[in-house]
Amino acid sequence: MRGVTAAPRTLRPDDLPLDRVLSAKGGRTVSVCVPARDEEVTVGRVVATVAAAHLAGAGGSGLVDELVVVDDGSSDATAAVAAAAGAEVLVTPGGGKGAAMRAALERSAGDVVVFLDADVENTTGTFVLGLAGPLLLDDDLALVKGYYDRPIDGRPSGGGRVTELMARPLLEVLFPHLAAVRQPLAGETAAPRWVLEKVGLADGYGVELALLIDVAARFGTGAIAQVDLGTRIHRNRPLEELRGQATEVLRAALARAPTGEAGRPAAGRPDTRGRDTR
Repeated sequence: MRGVTAAPRTLRPDDLPLDRVLSAKGGRTVSVCVPARDEEVTVGRVVATVAAAHLAGAGGSGLVDELVVVDDGSSDATAAVAAAAGAEVLVTPGGGKGAAMRAALERSAGDVVVFLDADVENTTGTFVLGLAGPLLLDDDLALVKGYYDRPIDGRPSGGGRVTELMARPLLEVLFPHLAAVRQPLAGETAAPRWVLEKVGLADGYGVELALLIDVAARFGTGAIAQVDLGTRIHRNRPLEELRGQATEVLRAALARAPTGEAGRPAAGRPDTRGRDTR
């Protein structure tokens, strides 16, 4: 693994040609997991797009070996729509995003696990290639995050209010070695299974920030990459619905905040296969 202080790598889709990624995949398997709650309008499109582009046995490239949707206590037809589109569906009682991601990890079997959000209107096959590709090409990487422009109210950017007003300021103050990560709350995330099992997945909406901080602490920031996925369009929630999400992100960060001097990078040396050297 790369060092603690090395900057996260920034990649573009052009760095990840499909033929090269497929060649590097070898005998490894890739699972795409989609946590969802009340997303009947968009989840079918997400599943169908990924299946057509990459699902083995469904006419795709063969990059993806299984596609799992976790219906996290939906009150609508999310499960039925996802199944009709070609996903394996696991229904859970509704424990929040972190619990849904843990359920997906337990249900799936891939060596590389890619998480996608279910509410995205413009998911493409490039999302999966961009997230899984770096891990298949470089065994030193432990986490890949997507980044993108986020339109809102007809403007080309300005979305991601919890990210810009809570998550990124928290990183700048408490975890400055991660300040260059553009979308720390991105649901478009991928990691080797052994990394997720070793580090764990936190509860609730703070799961993404917690995973980023925990992977950097254990393996070093140089083991993290971020990939340009272009533009991400999804349902923008009213401001009053974002306070709970922001609170969960704040709690995840404070629970991991370094002691002593504010902003001091978390201690620990990079590890090769999950042996904690702290």
